[in-house]
Amino acid sequence: MSELKISQKEREILCSKIQDYCYEELDHELGQFDAGFLMDFFAEQLGPYFYNKGIQDVQSVLSKSFDGITEAIYEIEKPVDFSR
Repeated sequence: MSELKISQKEREILCSKIQDYCYEELDHELGQFDAGFLMDFFAEQLGPYFYNKGIQDVQSVLSKSFDGITEAIYEIEKPVDFSR
């Protein structure tokens, strides 16, 4: 898996969301620095799971699409009579 790259602006937004969640749901104030560490932890520990789940979902969609394409090809196939 390639390294996750997010912009500084995206990082700030995500850290802010973590801070808001901790304050609203856990009644705990979290600094920007600590929110960044928490985000890095979640990305490292949980990110691969969610990434793999996304890959599995894409594989399922593509498999169903390919099944439909295969059926469509069989539908347009012309019968051939090789008997004499």
